[in-house]
Amino acid sequence: MSDAQLTARSLEQLLGSWRTSAAGYQALADRIRLLVLDGRVPIGTRLPAERDLAARLELSRTTVAAAYRQLREGGFIDSVRGSGSVTRLPGRTLPLPAVGGEGMLDFTKASLPAASTLPAAARAAAEELPRFLPDPGYDPVGLPHLREEIAARYTRRGLPTTADQILVTVGAQQAIALIARTFLGRGDRVAIEVPTYPHAIEAMRLAGARLVPMTVTAQEERPHPLGDDAPDGWDADAIEQTFRRANPALAYILPDFHNPTGATMSPATRRRVLAAAAAHGTILVADETCAELDIDRPGEYLPLPCYADADAAGAPIVMIGSASKTLWGGLRIGWIRAERPHIQRLIGAKPSTDLGTPILEQLVVAKLMPQLETIVEERREQLRLGRETVRTLVAETFPEWSVPRQHGGLTAWVGLGAPVSSALALAARSQGLLIAAGPRFGLDGAFERFLRIPITYTPEEYERAFSALERAWAVAANEPAPYFEAGALPSVV
Repeated sequence: MSDAQLTARSLEQLLGSWRTSAAGYQALADRIRLLVLDGRVPIGTRLPAERDLAARLELSRTTVAAAYRQLREGGFIDSVRGSGSVTRLPGRTLPLPAVGGEGMLDFTKASLPAASTLPAAARAAAEELPRFLPDPGYDPVGLPHLREEIAARYTRRGLPTTADQILVTVGAQQAIALIARTFLGRGDRVAIEVPTYPHAIEAMRLAGARLVPMTVTAQEERPHPLGDDAPDGWDADAIEQTFRRANPALAYILPDFHNPTGATMSPATRRRVLAAAAAHGTILVADETCAELDIDRPGEYLPLPCYADADAAGAPIVMIGSASKTLWGGLRIGWIRAERPHIQRLIGAKPSTDLGTPILEQLVVAKLMPQLETIVEERREQLRLGRETVRTLVAETFPEWSVPRQHGGLTAWVGLGAPVSSALALAARSQGLLIAAGPRFGLDGAFERFLRIPITYTPEEYERAFSALERAWAVAANEPAPYFEAGALPSVV
């Protein structure tokens, strides 16, 4: 029996606007099925009792029982008398997360192929490895020369940093989870953007946090995203009110090429967010995993002087970086940049989940860091092609959809014009395409009018994907979501 359990109230929030023209029990079963497939209800979660859910949704118990029966017959829940109904996936064994299956095109990943210089760097790193072999190989902090390279990169971008302000982690996801586990207690409030990176939501919730939303919206076409007072998708007044009302222990933001909207926070908004965090003693976590993936401003660094001012004022700011988005997803190397006392606390907490970051992967990243200017230019061209391909195909295939102009990053936050994102994602599975529905990036089932489309694929892959979306749209936009074969549980990247 699973330890995870959904209350009727929590499931109601996840369901969102689930009612369709289908019979009530079928519409309810369809939406719960999608929540399981999309990862919003994890495998092994115990669903609320039929009586409790019926009361919460103002349905008859017979309707809820029929929905659960549909899910049970489809292999999406197991029900044991006295133990409740627990979510699962069909089949004798559960498929591994994030596996699309043979012939499936997986658009749940917003990531680029390996940088062209990576093979040579890997060979050079392998030649360097023998000098580390006499040591035990457990490295909880990070190789000194890699930390120096990372610190130098921050310094060149306008934020003076030393190696002892850097902790190397096993990817940015471990960095997020480690920060949450170290600085949060059960019941602490966390201010978090909506929409946002789904696995950050999960990490904060696993730490026992209570999440307080801060809305981010995609921006329409505009000439330059970083004018000091330019509209940027964040409502600074509302954020300041959130800090005053909730007094959060921690705030998590994606200020540069936000995932999924692609928005970039203006310097003026950054300063106001930093000031609000400092005034309330809130640890501000700035996730910079996409910060260097700039398409439209070649040769420019994103300005970081406001963070330098925060350092000087003693404001508690923690920054997350990663090699995975810029260099390759298979390089599971991330890092945390913070003041020394915070780094020491994180080092003390890290061994509870891992005893060291892989040496060979650190050596590869250290070889690539001096080449980052060239690599970023290569990425810029790849992302520009992806962005323009998506914009062209949307205009040709779905003229009713809208694509805000993003100036960098990995994703397009596409407006569908109708609240059908979940139904579209479910229908797309039967057409050979895995794609993350808009609500995957929210807290409570919102964002049904949006679909996240990565801009990291080839034109040929986009032709396949949009052909699948066109077929799926004919179903999702006009009919109740039908039953489809279960795909793998998507882990959104």
